[in-house]
Amino acid sequence: MRETIVVLVIFDFIIALLLYFLGAKYWLVNSQIAFISSSLVMLGSMQSYKSMVKQRLVGANSVSAHDERDTLDKLEDPYDLFDDDKKEEEEKTLAEVVKEERANLKKSRRSIVQTTKDAKASFSFYRLGAYGVLILGFFYLNSNHFLKLIPYLSFLILPTIIIIFMLIKQIDKN
Repeated sequence: MRETIVVLVIFDFIIALLLYFLGAKYWLVNSQIAFISSSLVMLGSMQSYKSMVKQRLVGANSVSAHDERDTLDKLEDPYDLFDDDKKEEEEKTLAEVVKEERANLKKSRRSIVQTTKDAKASFSFYRLGAYGVLILGFFYLNSNHFLKLIPYLSFLILPTIIIIFMLIKQIDKN
């Protein structure tokens, strides 16, 4: 993460110097606001997902005892259709099958607590603050008539490209 931040700061500094010496005032303002806000969004997203994964890993270490099927079996046969241990059940009427399936659906419904755990990454302080900076920067540029879409959108996507290359580099290193 630190290496990514350093690379983003270096790119931003080079861009700012280049645009300053070229005398492109609108490009400079658009590039800085777009680059910084997009960088904050990307870094905030990475941080929130990192903390969510760590929490899940801690929760995965305490696997429940009632879970008899392993992960591979769940992936290959999610509805437990091909279980060899089960005896051949006698044919049931359509009404019985529907009742069983409804009961199974009620058991497998996600609770509000489980849904909230998954939504934590979406509503983390890091991401919400970064999106706030992005929105305020856009409104600042628009209200002061500095907004030029070509430089703004170009520099909005640049941090994403840099971070993707940094992640690929990190994967190749490992």
